[in-house]
Amino acid sequence: MDTILALFIIIPFVGFVTSLLIPEKNEKLISGVAVFATGMQLFSTLVFLVYWVIAKFPTLNIKEQSIYQSGHYEFFIDLYFDKVTATYLLVGAILTFLIATYSQYYLHREKGYRRFFNTVLFFYLGYNITIFSGNFETLFIGWEILGVSSFLLIAFYRDRYLPVRNAFKVFSIYRLGDIGMILAMWMSHHLWHHNITFAELNNYDMVDHTLNEHLYLSVLISFMILLSAAVKSAQFPFTSWLPRAMEGPTPSSAIFYSSLSVHIGVFVLLRTFSFWEHLVGIRVLIGLLGLATSIAATFSGRVQSSIKSQVAYSSAAQIGIIFIEVALGLETLALIHFASNAFLRSYQLLVSPSVVTYLIREKFFNYMPSTPKQDPAWLTKIKYSLYVFSVREWHLDSFMFRFLWNPFKKLGRLFSFFNIKIALGLLPIYAAGIFFYHNQQYLSAWVLSMLPTTFAMIGFLMILRAFVERKNPVNSWWLVVFSHFWIALAVLYNELFDYSHTAIYLSGVVVSAIVGYVSLRYLLKREPGTDLNGFYGHSYEYEKLSGVFLLSCLGLAGFPITTTFLGEDLLYSHIQIDQFFLALFVSMSFIFSGLALIRMYARLFLGPHVKTYHQVGHRSS
Repeated sequence: MDTILALFIIIPFVGFVTSLLIPEKNEKLISGVAVFATGMQLFSTLVFLVYWVIAKFPTLNIKEQSIYQSGHYEFFIDLYFDKVTATYLLVGAILTFLIATYSQYYLHREKGYRRFFNTVLFFYLGYNITIFSGNFETLFIGWEILGVSSFLLIAFYRDRYLPVRNAFKVFSIYRLGDIGMILAMWMSHHLWHHNITFAELNNYDMVDHTLNEHLYLSVLISFMILLSAAVKSAQFPFTSWLPRAMEGPTPSSAIFYSSLSVHIGVFVLLRTFSFWEHLVGIRVLIGLLGLATSIAATFSGRVQSSIKSQVAYSSAAQIGIIFIEVALGLETLALIHFASNAFLRSYQLLVSPSVVTYLIREKFFNYMPSTPKQDPAWLTKIKYSLYVFSVREWHLDSFMFRFLWNPFKKLGRLFSFFNIKIALGLLPIYAAGIFFYHNQQYLSAWVLSMLPTTFAMIGFLMILRAFVERKNPVNSWWLVVFSHFWIALAVLYNELFDYSHTAIYLSGVVVSAIVGYVSLRYLLKREPGTDLNGFYGHSYEYEKLSGVFLLSCLGLAGFPITTTFLGEDLLYSHIQIDQFFLALFVSMSFIFSGLALIRMYARLFLGPHVKTYHQVGHRSS
């Protein structure tokens, strides 16, 4: 039975790769592959679950593949199956097959037909990797795939302004969840001194001993897990990204932001429940977050003018209640609630066009004005105040911008002098850092302890400068590349870290940097005057170049398509637990590098086309 688990990863992977090879014009074959792959997954799921029930619900755990092993460190793929996985697998298989069947007619003759099914199958691959993950490393692979596929589906109508802008907003919030997951992985390495599996977390004696010996570290890990879950499931104060994610096609909204992807935060909490269930403060915090989200999202949903936004807020409110159920330890109830909410919201979105038509017809022929009620003055003031707060979505967007992104943007602008020449001018300092690494006897212990954090800070400042770059894309690109080398130097000073680990990390960086730079120069040579001050929509004329540059950005950002992804995990395994600022600078560098690169891709290749002889979507569309 254990060997069958890999089949649920292989089927969507084969379907995704096959769909990439089909010509754009062959709609029937494109949708046929998607329907067949999701249908096979659904059939396999039903057969396997029957066999699993007959076998009396065994918990399965299999170490599928060891990717890299060195000394005390091992990066391996681990698959895990229990009733949580079974519920998510069944719901995901039914809804994805339904959406694939629905979309082949709904998107008929839509430009980007193949791109839509490619992205849906890519999402489904990431979804299955996530729900079958048996450790944090495997979970993070699926987690990253979900984030990128979300960006691509929200920006599906890439010739319009708002879908592209909202896609980047959602991706920005997702990166906050990434930093929570990265830091949780880092701290867990040092807490257990190996890549802990979720099966091991079910060992009560081991967890109890860990909590007694390392209470504060356990609380920090639990808080980072909660941060990741809250971001992914659009919980307070991150709720505002969910209605903005509805800019994509209705089928993608139905499968992503009302049913499957938005419930991954709940999955993470359920999967790690055995670790934090004895931490009362964390459980109370989860319950309060769920309660705040339910109240705020309910009010906001009642004043929305679009059905998609209403469904989005309704889904977030129900997930808030599921958070409360998880905090209370009601796992079975939470799973039932998840399945019910997923099916209901998908149904509501899929029938929303018909509902809109029906409501318009009813109001046109049978309009009845409502009679105003006379309420006390104090009650009227409260109602109006709640209405204004709800319409403005509790100012969550402005809150995130003012207190999170704006300070980093201001800091990045302070280093506006930072360019490629300055970065090259720092090479002597970099060479000195390598020299003193081999000759540490010339430096005091205090200086040696400060060097890693200093080098990581230099890399982070380069990333911030790239993040706020408005003029020169090449400058932004190379600043991101150089920052990776400074980060590698920072971690090189830690014990047990050698050049082979550095080579694993930087090899993916170098390949991605070269391919991305060549693509960038090719574009700038043919489109002079292109900068990062607006959206240019060059994917219309350079579609293949757009795909190559996107892959280069993902590889440079540490997405699991190059050795950089493995190298990042290697880096964290060598950052000591008392080097919190080093871990923070490295984590922030990874997060903002992803934002800078995706922002560069979006501005160069997405949005309304800059050339007036192409069709341009209105800014307010």
